[in-house]
Amino acid sequence: MSYKDRLRSKKVEPDVEQCCENPCIESREGDNVCLSCGMIIGRNLVGNERRAYTVEEVNKRRRTEPRWREFGPRTMLPNSKIDSKGRLIGAKGKTLFSRLSKIQNSLISSIERNFWEAKPKLKMLTTKMNIPDYIKETAWKIYSVVARKKLTMGRSIDGFIAASLYAAIRVHEFPRLLEEVCEASMTPRRTVHRSLGMIVKEVLGELGLKYKPITAEQLVFRFGNDLGLPMKTQKKAINMLVQASKNGLLRTGKDPKGLAASVIYMAAKASNCRKTQAEVSEIAKVTEVTLRSRSKQIRNKL
Repeated sequence: MSYKDRLRSKKVEPDVEQCCENPCIESREGDNVCLSCGMIIGRNLVGNERRAYTVEEVNKRRRTEPRWREFGPRTMLPNSKIDSKGRLIGAKGKTLFSRLSKIQNSLISSIERNFWEAKPKLKMLTTKMNIPDYIKETAWKIYSVVARKKLTMGRSIDGFIAASLYAAIRVHEFPRLLEEVCEASMTPRRTVHRSLGMIVKEVLGELGLKYKPITAEQLVFRFGNDLGLPMKTQKKAINMLVQASKNGLLRTGKDPKGLAASVIYMAAKASNCRKTQAEVSEIAKVTEVTLRSRSKQIRNKL
Protein backbone atom coordinates (compact mmCIF):
# COMPACT_ATOMS: atom_id res chain seq x y z
CA MET A 1 0.00 0.00 0.00
CA SER A 2 1.39 3.39 -0.96
CA TYR A 3 1.83 6.27 1.45
CA LYS A 4 -1.06 8.25 -0.03
CA ASP A 5 -3.36 5.25 0.20
CA ARG A 6 -2.45 4.77 3.84
CA LEU A 7 -3.23 8.43 4.52
CA ARG A 8 -6.58 8.19 2.78
CA SER A 9 -7.61 5.05 4.59
CA LYS A 10 -9.53 5.60 7.78
CA LYS A 11 -7.73 2.87 9.70
CA VAL A 12 -4.39 1.16 9.16
CA GLU A 13 -4.68 -2.56 9.71
CA PRO A 14 -1.77 -3.80 11.88
CA ASP A 15 0.43 -6.58 10.55
CA VAL A 16 0.27 -9.23 13.29
CA GLU A 17 1.92 -12.03 11.36
CA GLN A 18 5.31 -11.43 12.98
CA CYS A 19 3.86 -10.91 16.45
CA CYS A 20 3.52 -13.43 19.29
CA GLU A 21 0.99 -16.27 19.52
CA ASN A 22 -1.53 -14.31 21.59
CA PRO A 23 -1.41 -10.74 20.30
CA CYS A 24 -3.14 -7.97 22.21
CA ILE A 25 -2.94 -4.87 20.00
CA GLU A 26 -3.65 -1.42 21.42
CA SER A 27 -2.92 2.11 20.25
CA ARG A 28 -0.45 3.93 22.49
CA GLU A 29 0.77 7.45 21.62
CA GLY A 30 0.19 6.99 17.90
CA ASP A 31 1.69 3.49 17.65
CA ASN A 32 -0.03 0.09 17.47
CA VAL A 33 1.71 -1.89 20.21
CA CYS A 34 1.31 -5.52 21.24
CA LEU A 35 0.87 -5.59 25.01
CA SER A 36 1.91 -9.25 25.16
CA CYS A 37 5.40 -8.99 23.64
CA GLY A 38 5.91 -5.22 23.31
CA MET A 39 6.37 -5.27 19.54
CA ILE A 40 5.39 -2.10 17.65
CA ILE A 41 3.18 -3.23 14.80
CA GLY A 42 2.61 0.07 13.01
CA ARG A 43 1.60 3.69 13.31
CA ASN A 44 -1.70 5.50 13.21
CA LEU A 45 -1.16 7.95 10.39
CA VAL A 46 -3.24 11.12 10.39
CA GLY A 47 -3.89 12.83 7.09
CA ASN A 48 -4.76 16.40 6.29
CA GLU A 49 -7.84 17.62 8.11
CA ARG A 50 -10.74 19.32 6.40
CA ARG A 51 -11.48 22.89 7.37
CA ALA A 52 -14.29 23.55 9.84
CA TYR A 53 -16.66 26.45 9.26
CA THR A 54 -19.48 25.90 11.77
CA VAL A 55 -19.55 25.21 15.51
CA GLU A 56 -20.81 21.67 14.91
CA GLU A 57 -17.91 20.91 12.56
CA VAL A 58 -15.39 22.34 15.01
CA ASN A 59 -16.74 20.19 17.87
CA LYS A 60 -16.94 17.11 15.65
CA ARG A 61 -13.38 17.35 14.31
CA ARG A 62 -11.69 18.40 17.53
CA ARG A 63 -9.12 15.89 18.73
CA THR A 64 -7.33 17.77 21.50
CA GLU A 65 -8.51 19.30 24.75
CA PRO A 66 -6.89 21.96 26.96
CA ARG A 67 -4.47 20.54 29.52
CA TRP A 68 -5.38 20.87 33.19
CA ARG A 69 -3.22 23.03 35.36
CA GLU A 70 -1.10 21.47 38.07
CA PHE A 71 -3.00 23.44 40.70
CA GLY A 72 -6.31 25.21 41.20
CA PRO A 73 -9.92 24.03 40.73
CA ARG A 74 -10.74 21.34 38.20
CA THR A 75 -14.35 22.46 37.49
CA MET A 76 -14.97 24.20 34.18
CA LEU A 77 -18.16 26.06 33.29
CA PRO A 78 -18.09 26.58 29.52
CA ASN A 79 -20.07 29.21 27.67
CA SER A 80 -21.80 26.66 25.42
CA LYS A 81 -25.52 26.79 24.63
CA ILE A 82 -26.14 23.06 25.07
CA ASP A 83 -25.86 20.74 28.05
CA SER A 84 -24.12 17.36 28.30
CA LYS A 85 -27.06 15.59 26.64
CA GLY A 86 -27.12 17.96 23.67
CA ARG A 87 -30.26 19.84 24.70
CA LEU A 88 -30.46 23.60 24.43
CA ILE A 89 -30.08 25.54 27.68
CA GLY A 90 -32.84 28.03 28.36
CA ALA A 91 -32.54 31.60 29.57
CA LYS A 92 -32.87 30.57 33.23
CA GLY A 93 -30.16 27.96 32.82
CA LYS A 94 -27.78 30.46 31.20
CA THR A 95 -28.34 32.89 34.07
CA LEU A 96 -27.74 30.12 36.60
CA PHE A 97 -24.47 28.99 35.04
CA SER A 98 -23.33 32.59 34.67
CA ARG A 99 -23.86 33.13 38.39
CA LEU A 100 -22.10 29.85 39.22
CA SER A 101 -19.07 30.85 37.14
CA LYS A 102 -18.87 34.20 38.93
CA ILE A 103 -19.11 32.50 42.32
CA GLN A 104 -16.42 30.02 41.30
CA ASN A 105 -14.06 32.80 40.22
CA SER A 106 -14.66 34.58 43.53
CA LEU A 107 -13.69 31.42 45.46
CA ILE A 108 -10.27 31.23 43.77
CA SER A 109 -7.65 32.59 46.14
CA SER A 110 -5.10 35.24 45.27
CA ILE A 111 -2.27 32.71 45.66
CA GLU A 112 -3.78 30.49 42.95
CA ARG A 113 -4.12 33.45 40.61
CA ASN A 114 -0.52 34.33 41.40
CA PHE A 115 0.59 30.77 40.64
CA TRP A 116 -1.35 30.73 37.35
CA GLU A 117 0.72 33.69 36.19
CA ALA A 118 4.04 32.69 37.74
CA LYS A 119 4.28 29.00 36.76
CA PRO A 120 4.30 29.52 32.95
CA LYS A 121 6.78 32.39 33.30
CA LEU A 122 9.19 30.28 35.34
CA LYS A 123 8.88 27.41 32.88
CA MET A 124 9.56 29.71 29.95
CA LEU A 125 12.58 31.27 31.70
CA THR A 126 14.16 27.92 32.62
CA THR A 127 13.62 26.60 29.10
CA LYS A 128 15.12 29.75 27.59
CA MET A 129 18.24 29.49 29.80
CA ASN A 130 18.49 25.67 29.58
CA ILE A 131 18.30 25.23 33.36
CA PRO A 132 18.18 21.66 34.79
CA ASP A 133 14.96 20.38 36.32
CA TYR A 134 16.31 20.08 39.86
CA ILE A 135 17.14 23.80 39.90
CA LYS A 136 13.71 24.59 38.44
CA GLU A 137 12.04 22.63 41.27
CA THR A 138 14.07 24.50 43.89
CA ALA A 139 13.17 27.82 42.28
CA TRP A 140 9.45 26.96 42.35
CA LYS A 141 9.74 25.89 46.00
CA ILE A 142 11.33 29.26 46.82
CA TYR A 143 8.69 31.20 44.89
CA SER A 144 5.86 29.25 46.60
CA VAL A 145 7.10 30.45 49.99
CA VAL A 146 7.42 33.99 48.59
CA ALA A 147 3.79 33.94 47.43
CA ARG A 148 2.50 32.50 50.70
CA LYS A 149 4.36 35.18 52.66
CA LYS A 150 2.68 37.73 50.35
CA LEU A 151 5.99 39.35 49.48
CA THR A 152 4.77 39.94 45.93
CA MET A 153 2.00 42.32 46.99
CA GLY A 154 2.76 45.67 45.41
CA ARG A 155 5.91 44.30 43.77
CA SER A 156 6.85 42.74 40.45
CA ILE A 157 6.11 39.04 39.96
CA ASP A 158 8.70 38.89 37.16
CA GLY A 159 11.34 40.24 39.53
CA PHE A 160 10.61 37.57 42.16
CA ILE A 161 10.55 34.79 39.54
CA ALA A 162 13.98 35.84 38.25
CA ALA A 163 15.28 36.26 41.81
CA SER A 164 13.95 32.83 42.85
CA LEU A 165 15.64 31.22 39.87
CA TYR A 166 18.96 32.95 40.58
CA ALA A 167 18.72 32.02 44.28
CA ALA A 168 18.22 28.37 43.26
CA ILE A 169 21.19 28.66 40.90
CA ARG A 170 23.35 29.92 43.77
CA VAL A 171 22.08 27.25 46.15
CA HIS A 172 23.15 24.51 43.72
CA GLU A 173 26.32 26.41 42.64
CA PHE A 174 25.38 26.41 38.96
CA PRO A 175 27.67 28.67 36.87
CA ARG A 176 25.16 31.26 35.65
CA LEU A 177 25.38 35.03 36.09
CA LEU A 178 22.81 37.43 37.44
CA GLU A 179 23.10 39.48 34.25
CA GLU A 180 22.06 36.44 32.20
CA VAL A 181 18.96 35.89 34.32
CA CYS A 182 18.00 39.57 34.05
CA GLU A 183 18.54 39.55 30.30
CA ALA A 184 16.54 36.36 29.77
CA SER A 185 13.64 37.54 31.96
CA MET A 186 13.81 41.10 30.53
CA THR A 187 13.68 42.48 34.07
CA PRO A 188 15.84 45.37 35.36
CA ARG A 189 18.80 44.33 37.49
CA ARG A 190 17.71 46.65 40.27
CA THR A 191 14.32 44.94 40.57
CA VAL A 192 15.84 41.45 40.61
CA HIS A 193 18.52 42.49 43.12
CA ARG A 194 15.94 43.96 45.51
CA SER A 195 13.77 40.82 45.28
CA LEU A 196 16.83 38.60 45.75
CA GLY A 197 17.71 40.41 48.97
CA MET A 198 14.24 39.74 50.39
CA ILE A 199 14.45 36.06 49.38
CA VAL A 200 17.85 35.56 51.02
CA LYS A 201 16.69 37.32 54.18
CA GLU A 202 13.22 35.82 54.68
CA VAL A 203 12.84 32.64 52.59
CA LEU A 204 16.05 30.62 52.29
CA GLY A 205 16.47 30.26 56.04
CA GLU A 206 12.94 28.90 56.38
CA LEU A 207 13.59 26.29 53.68
CA GLY A 208 16.97 25.34 55.13
CA LEU A 209 18.83 26.42 51.98
CA LYS A 210 22.17 28.21 51.96
CA TYR A 211 23.00 30.95 49.49
CA LYS A 212 26.51 30.32 48.13
CA PRO A 213 28.16 33.22 46.31
CA ILE A 214 29.77 32.42 43.00
CA THR A 215 33.55 32.06 42.98
CA ALA A 216 36.07 33.08 40.36
CA GLU A 217 37.27 29.47 39.98
CA GLN A 218 33.80 28.37 38.84
CA LEU A 219 33.64 31.16 36.29
CA VAL A 220 37.07 30.36 34.84
CA PHE A 221 35.83 27.08 33.36
CA ARG A 222 32.58 28.70 32.25
CA PHE A 223 34.32 31.53 30.38
CA GLY A 224 36.97 29.18 29.04
CA ASN A 225 34.35 26.89 27.50
CA ASP A 226 32.47 29.84 26.01
CA LEU A 227 35.70 31.11 24.43
CA GLY A 228 36.64 27.65 23.14
CA LEU A 229 39.92 27.46 25.08
CA PRO A 230 41.56 24.06 25.70
CA MET A 231 41.51 22.54 29.17
CA LYS A 232 45.27 23.08 29.52
CA THR A 233 44.79 26.85 29.24
CA GLN A 234 41.88 26.80 31.70
CA LYS A 235 43.93 24.88 34.28
CA LYS A 236 46.78 27.35 33.80
CA ALA A 237 44.37 30.21 34.53
CA ILE A 238 43.21 28.45 37.71
CA ASN A 239 46.80 27.98 38.86
CA MET A 240 47.54 31.67 38.26
CA LEU A 241 44.51 32.67 40.34
CA VAL A 242 45.44 30.30 43.20
CA GLN A 243 49.07 31.47 43.18
CA ALA A 244 48.06 35.13 43.22
CA SER A 245 45.70 34.48 46.16
CA LYS A 246 48.49 32.76 48.11
CA ASN A 247 50.79 35.73 47.47
CA GLY A 248 48.31 38.15 49.05
CA LEU A 249 45.75 39.06 46.37
CA LEU A 250 42.73 40.59 48.11
CA ARG A 251 39.43 39.40 46.67
CA THR A 252 37.22 41.31 49.09
CA GLY A 253 35.03 43.78 47.24
CA LYS A 254 36.11 42.56 43.81
CA ASP A 255 33.71 41.09 41.30
CA PRO A 256 34.63 37.42 40.64
CA LYS A 257 33.77 37.95 36.96
CA GLY A 258 36.64 40.43 36.62
CA LEU A 259 39.13 38.12 38.34
CA ALA A 260 38.10 35.12 36.22
CA ALA A 261 38.19 37.14 33.00
CA SER A 262 41.65 38.55 33.80
CA VAL A 263 43.30 35.16 34.44
CA ILE A 264 41.59 33.73 31.35
CA TYR A 265 42.97 36.59 29.26
CA MET A 266 46.48 36.21 30.71
CA ALA A 267 46.52 32.43 30.27
CA ALA A 268 45.26 32.69 26.69
CA LYS A 269 47.85 35.37 25.95
CA ALA A 270 50.63 33.12 27.23
CA SER A 271 49.48 30.22 25.04
CA ASN A 272 49.00 29.89 21.30
CA CYS A 273 45.21 30.58 21.42
CA ARG A 274 45.13 34.31 22.08
CA LYS A 275 41.95 36.22 22.73
CA THR A 276 41.40 39.95 22.53
CA GLN A 277 40.29 42.03 25.49
CA ALA A 278 37.01 42.80 23.72
CA GLU A 279 36.20 39.09 23.27
CA VAL A 280 36.94 38.20 26.89
CA SER A 281 35.12 41.21 28.33
CA GLU A 282 32.05 40.51 26.19
CA ILE A 283 31.84 36.91 27.42
CA ALA A 284 32.47 37.87 31.06
CA LYS A 285 30.16 40.92 30.90
CA VAL A 286 32.79 43.26 32.35
CA THR A 287 34.43 46.36 30.91
CA GLU A 288 37.87 46.34 29.32
CA VAL A 289 39.05 48.81 31.95
CA THR A 290 38.17 46.33 34.71
CA LEU A 291 39.88 43.56 32.77
CA ARG A 292 43.13 45.52 32.45
CA SER A 293 43.15 46.69 36.07
CA ARG A 294 42.53 43.17 37.47
CA SER A 295 45.18 41.73 35.15
CA LYS A 296 47.69 44.28 36.45
CA GLN A 297 46.86 43.45 40.09
CA ILE A 298 47.20 39.69 39.50
CA ARG A 299 50.44 40.13 37.52
CA ASN A 300 51.99 42.02 40.43
CA LYS A 301 51.24 39.11 42.78
CA LEU A 302 52.67 36.40 40.53
